[in-house]
Parts: sequence; structure tokens; C-alpha cells
Amino acid sequence: MRTRLLGILIALMLCVLAALGLPLAAAFAAAEQSRVVVDRLDDAARFAQDLPTSGATLDSARKGDPEPAPGDLSRRHAIKTEVQRYFDLYGVRLGIFQRDGMPIAVAPEDWRVPAVGWGAQAFQEALDGRRSHNPPQVWPWTGDRTITVAAPVVRDGDVVAVVLSESPTGALRDRVLHKWLVLAGGEAAAMAVAVLLAVRLTEWVLRPVRTLDRATHDIATGQMAARVAPGGGPPELQRLARSFNEMADHVVLAMDQQKAFVADASHQLRNPLSALLLRVEVLGLELPEGHEEELSGVREEGSRLARVLDDLLGLATAEHARPEPEQTDLAQLTLARVDGWRPVAEQRGIELRWDGPALAIGMADPIGFGSALDAVLDNALKFGPTGSQVRLRVVVRRDEVAVTVSDAGPGLTEDELSRAGDRFWRSARHQNVDGSGLGLSIARTLLAAGGGSLGFAPVKPTGLAVTLAVPRPERP
Repeated sequence: MRTRLLGILIALMLCVLAALGLPLAAAFAAAEQSRVVVDRLDDAARFAQDLPTSGATLDSARKGDPEPAPGDLSRRHAIKTEVQRYFDLYGVRLGIFQRDGMPIAVAPEDWRVPAVGWGAQAFQEALDGRRSHNPPQVWPWTGDRTITVAAPVVRDGDVVAVVLSESPTGALRDRVLHKWLVLAGGEAAAMAVAVLLAVRLTEWVLRPVRTLDRATHDIATGQMAARVAPGGGPPELQRLARSFNEMADHVVLAMDQQKAFVADASHQLRNPLSALLLRVEVLGLELPEGHEEELSGVREEGSRLARVLDDLLGLATAEHARPEPEQTDLAQLTLARVDGWRPVAEQRGIELRWDGPALAIGMADPIGFGSALDAVLDNALKFGPTGSQVRLRVVVRRDEVAVTVSDAGPGLTEDELSRAGDRFWRSARHQNVDGSGLGLSIARTLLAAGGGSLGFAPVKPTGLAVTLAVPRPERP
């Protein structure tokens, strides 16, 4: 979420800077070109003013009429010299042309009025009595483009000649590029500041969201005491954090009341049930013969109800427990539980086999993990057929230590695997097997209280593999 929000903010800032920078860059280029054009038009106007004042004198040089006056010839010679000096000094092609394009003074000498393009258009505009308007824009990458301007020479209201100049654009392009680089540097600095502000803004906005996400995850994994610490951020998110804490408090209170009710109910029902079973036994002594089957059924149902109450009490106790995980050698703990269950396995004709390393240190509550393993072993021995094996394997992984108990029983289908471990759930195929449906639920609750987990997987060809996993100690 942080990356997406930061990406959106940066994209918006890029669009804003582009919307401001691109027109400004174009304005810089246009302003620099306008300065050049105005300067060239001023030079052209000055040359136009220096021409001989007589339009007939200009025409006579072309028509072969009598020679102009000596003063006019001197002025024309001076203008030719000035045009050549102008070209030598500035590198700008300059020409004074008569209406038909014949040169009066031009530098370099072989330069003529362009036949096509902007130069021809500017010359025609000058013949019409107008200064050429701004030529096409020159950009830093248009290296072959020149700036051509033309100014008319007007005598007695008539255009008698045209001053035409064609300027190279190397210096202009360099100045535009320099201004663009300065502009780009300014925008880069502005972008860096904007990114820094965007990062700070994103952190400020998302800090309560991350805190809320961590608290939600902790509660989802069984750490019901997790809460959102008060912090900064937008007022709306602060109110959301307070509301979340209030909701979590109400949920924990409701769960505690429910657990307390289950524990109290199990405990309170245990004594009346024991008294009831005792009365059944006394009543059975006084019943006439022939009622042994009914009496046996009552005893069996009473015993089953007693086991359910015991399991409910165990589940409530496990849910109330808040053990502190400690470094525990699960290999030795598993071996001890295997030795404890071996007599039961031998009585049922099942072989218990163990495999694993000599040392497997995990973070677990030894009592809780042992009780969970007992529940899983009881389940495996209950459903394993006579002559089969129940295998226990301890595996040390990168982040956890896992103990897998595999049996050769009927196993569970895919749909049943998703429900395994639910309270009071039992497969329809196993309803005739003794049990309350709480054994695996108790095991899962005991593991979750210590930060562990319980997983289920099928075994081929038949059977069920139950994995008890706890985290490994953090490495220094």
C-alpha cells in the first residue's frame, strides 16, 4: 500500500511539474528567439536607412541608365563595406536586394534570395511593405535551421528594396539549452523536495494503518492482548484505532465470558453427572434380571457424557492458558511421550516408531506441547488398525521445528481435512469410534497459545499426517 500511494503521489507531482515546466521551457525558447529576431530587424532597419535616398538612383544601376551621383556611389560603397563587416563580425548573412532580387550589397557575395522556404516568404512579405513576422521556432535539436528576417526599404511610400538577413542559430540553441538545463535542475530539486514530502506524508498517513494491521494480525493469530498503540496520523485513522481497541476489548470480554461459562458449566455438570451415574449403579442392583442391556447402555452414555465434560473443561482450561514459550528440546519431549504411549500402543497391537535428530530446539510451552502431542497420539492410536504403525518424525526447518504423527487409519477426504480440528466435529465415517470431537481442537488451542500451529495432510495409500509446528529461537 505504501508503494502504491507513494507511486500515485509521485506521478501526480510529475504531471504538475511537467505541466509547468514544458510551457515554461517553450516560453524560454520563444523569448530567446524573439530577442534575436528583434535584434536582426533593428539591424535591417538601420541598413535600410543608410541606403541612398533616391529610388531612381537605385533603379539606374539595374537599367544601365546614366551613372548615379558621386555622393550616392560613395554611400553605396560604404554600405557594401558595412554589410561585409557585419557578416565578418557576426557571421550573419546579410543582403540588400532590389525588388526583382538583384543584389545591391550582399555578404557573402554568392548569397541570393532563397527561392523557396521561409526566406522566400519573408522576402515576399517585405515586398508587400511588411516586416516579416516571427519565423518558425528554433529548438536545441534543430541544428540545420536558420533565422531569416526581412525589412522593406520604403521611399516616397513605395518599396524600392528589401534588407534580408539569415542568422545561424548555434548561439541561440546554446542559450536555450542552458536555460533548459537550469530549469531542469530546478525541477529536479523541486521533485526531490516533493518526493521527500511525499514520503513523509505517506509515512504519516500509513503509520496508524500499519499499526492497525499488526494488531489485527496478532489478534488473528491468538494474541488477544494486542492493541493499537496511540500515535499520529490523520484524525480519521486515530478514531479508527480507538474504535478498533474498543471492539477488541468487547470481543475479548465476550470470549472470556464464553470460556468461563463453558468451564463453569463443565465443572458444575460434572458433580450432578457423577451422582446420577452412582444412582444408576444403585438402581441397577435393585432391577430384576433381564434389564442388563438397558443398564449397560445407560452406563455407556453416562461415561460418554463424562468424557465430553472432561474434554470441555480441558478445552476451556487450554483457552484460558497464556503460557510463555521457552526453548524446549522437542526431540527429547517427543521421545518421552512415545515411551508414555508405548504400553497403550502395544495393547492395541500398533507399533510406535520415532525418527529425528538428537537435538531439536523450539520455542514452546513444554506442558502445552506435550498435551497437544498426547491428543494427536491418542487420535492416531484410536484410528490405527491392529498391526499397523504410527510414525513420529521430528524435522528442524529454517524457521520452525515440526513433529509429524502419521497413522495408517482410514484418513480424511479433502472436504474433511478442511474441517479437521473444529470443535465437536467428527467424520460421519467415524461416529462409532469413542471420542467427543474435541481432542484435535484442544491440541490446536494448546499450540496456538504458545505460538505454534497444527496442520493436517493425507497419507498414501491411507492414513492421516498431523504436524505440530513451533517457531525456532531467534538467532543472535
